Amino acid sequence: MSKLPEHKKGRGAQKRVHNRFFELSHELRDDFLNYCETEGELADKNQTRHIEVFPKTFVNKVNSPDVGMGFSANPYQGCEHGCVYCYARNSHEYWGYGAGLDFERNILYKTSAPQLLEKHIAKKSWEGHPIVFSGNTDCYQPLERKLEITRKCLEVMLKWKHPTGIITKNSLLLRDLDILKELAKLNCISVNISITSLSEKTRRLLEPRTASIKQRLKVVKVLSEHNIPVRVMMAPIIPSLNSHEILPLVKKVSELGAKDVAYTVVRLNGQIAEIFTDWIHKALPDRAERILNQIAHCHGGTLNDSRFGTRMRGEGEFALQIKETMALAKRKYLPQEKMQPLDASHFLQLKNPQTRLF
Repeated sequence: MSKLPEHKKGRGAQKRVHNRFFELSHELRDDFLNYCETEGELADKNQTRHIEVFPKTFVNKVNSPDVGMGFSANPYQGCEHGCVYCYARNSHEYWGYGAGLDFERNILYKTSAPQLLEKHIAKKSWEGHPIVFSGNTDCYQPLERKLEITRKCLEVMLKWKHPTGIITKNSLLLRDLDILKELAKLNCISVNISITSLSEKTRRLLEPRTASIKQRLKVVKVLSEHNIPVRVMMAPIIPSLNSHEILPLVKKVSELGAKDVAYTVVRLNGQIAEIFTDWIHKALPDRAERILNQIAHCHGGTLNDSRFGTRMRGEGEFALQIKETMALAKRKYLPQEKMQPLDASHFLQLKNPQTRLF
């Protein structure tokens, strides 16, 4: 009997996991897949499906005090990037899928997003609060190259001169440089680029279908050259995996023009604990238990912490070491830089021309 490979290349999660919301009313069975595995056959072709959905709204209020945004907008649900640690995996269960391989292979897209966005910001009651694209799943994931939903949303934001934030780890962002430059002239844009490591080997393991580190560093450089404010997100920091890279990473991105670096300590909420644990024993078996133990040490002995105020930064010896190292790096390499608040005045004047009289 031939042996199947332990690690699925090109994917973060290595298994499907059950949907918690279906536990009582549905029985999910993989009898055929399990039979094929025992017979040494490959039943799962590991393909990605794209499914259109039709939401009634598009802009979401963010209630968490730990997240630096008030409103988010996500053109896609699920994410083909496949970052194994992604907290958003759990949200796929609300759509009827699992948080493991389903999250990477069943991508939902919202063609109506630009129209819903314009409808929202045109409301009389809307006051121009910054809207951040992503926040849940990457707005520049591979399907965006074909559908251009994010670009169409940015066109709406520019039309209304609306404060805009972006979080991504994909260099496809540079396709929309023309729009970003116009928003920057109005101080209506800030971009957050996720860079968790300077090592391609680490990137390929953690984030298998994302842009290379070289391409992401290029994004930081190009945006800075065009006076588009960019912050680098070292999120998450994982003890004994990328925690040693804080100083060199901050140094590198500061040289390229980043105005700030933010971080989180990994937490394996919901189904992510099972997915990450399975992955790390397959991807890094010799270091798996050490890394898992140190993650737990940051969260009071468990792999997850849901408490506001501590869940994003952790606590204990390792978390304190990460905090102090990041503070040192920012003092050394980013002493003068600072992200400025976005300007909503252009939007408000455009929406209510009468305000120009006052």
